[in-house]
Amino acid sequence: MKKLKAEIKITYEDPRAAKSIAAAVSPDNLNPPKGLSVETEAVGSSVRSVITCDKKIETFISTIDDLLSAIQSAEKTLAGIQL
Repeated sequence: MKKLKAEIKITYEDPRAAKSIAAAVSPDNLNPPKGLSVETEAVGSSVRSVITCDKKIETFISTIDDLLSAIQSAEKTLAGIQL
């Protein structure tokens, strides 16, 4: 089976926001199932996630969807705190 790989980069106005978002979603990256890897880090004012998967494409797509949902939730939480 082919290895699937995606890199997602989201840029924010404030590097602190990127660091907070990356920290908020990183616990979801711990102990993934065998054949799946998610690495998220803050790089300056961006959050960079690399997803690799040698499982079914459905697993790959679901993982990306879960990651983006977690990022969206973290963004909403951060926006609420900044009010």
